[in-house]
Amino acid sequence: MSNGSSVTGFLLLVFTDTRELQLLHFWLFLCIYVAALLGNSLIITAIACDHRLHTPMCFFLLNLSLFDLGSVSITVPKAMANSLWDTRAITFWGCTAQVFWLFFLVIAEYCLLTVMAYDRYVAICKPLHYGTLLGSRACVHMAAAAWGSGFLYAVLHTANTFALPLCHGNAVDQFFCEIPQILKLSCSDSYLREVGLLSFSAFPFLGCFVFIVLSYVQIFRAVLRIPSEQSRHKAFSTCVPHLAVVSLLVSTGGFSYLKPPSISSPSLDLVLAVLYSVVPPALNPFIYSLRNQELKDALRKLNKHFFSSHRLCTFLCK
Repeated sequence: MSNGSSVTGFLLLVFTDTRELQLLHFWLFLCIYVAALLGNSLIITAIACDHRLHTPMCFFLLNLSLFDLGSVSITVPKAMANSLWDTRAITFWGCTAQVFWLFFLVIAEYCLLTVMAYDRYVAICKPLHYGTLLGSRACVHMAAAAWGSGFLYAVLHTANTFALPLCHGNAVDQFFCEIPQILKLSCSDSYLREVGLLSFSAFPFLGCFVFIVLSYVQIFRAVLRIPSEQSRHKAFSTCVPHLAVVSLLVSTGGFSYLKPPSISSPSLDLVLAVLYSVVPPALNPFIYSLRNQELKDALRKLNKHFFSSHRLCTFLCK
């Protein structure tokens, strides 16, 4: 294959050649996918329907759930279909769409997590200025900046990646199309352009990471000065979920894209990909809902309303 235009499709990674294990992978991914869909959909519905949750933090959480719904829907259904039908094939444009949408949603989510760190910083360190600094217009602008940043980076890296000539076949060593794995198929010298672009793009996101760290240094200093133990516990409980999500995404996603080829291996690449693309969308709803009392109350109210409506419908149908 002399260039990218001659490639009409790619072959994705096969988890196993044993049919029983393929079906096991299908059911495992199905459970994760259903959990991610239900969890994020419940959070979106609860925040949209309960006026008490129309706060900046919940607005950002709603956007985070949208990102998670999109990212898990990009990778998992195709992997499930391949395991169920015992195939590896994905079209060229299907692969391009996976790279674009996953990169777009992951980068946008990382930008949003940076904004959420700023939200926690203002709420704890400058509570008197919270309404001024995080008004409705400011929240919309920050969320739009996250969406826009993800889109611009996705267009840039997707176009640059698939413009490279591919000289090493079309077998991708991953269960979805991922930029580092596509680069392995490119010619020996041509991939350096995208590697350089990825490295250059890492600097703004390193700045975001430093901003998050400094924000939490200030947050923890402020929290430790709170005299009431109950108030300290409440403040910490609003920060722990965000720190957990940021740590998982930054450590696995950053290492997956920026690690040197010398330490790359199929098993390591697979674990990292699952940890940054599949696990967070399934866990984020539970991490945030368990630590947010208002959100838990809204979910209970939504659940109660659903079952009441279901019983009423059943009674009327009889």
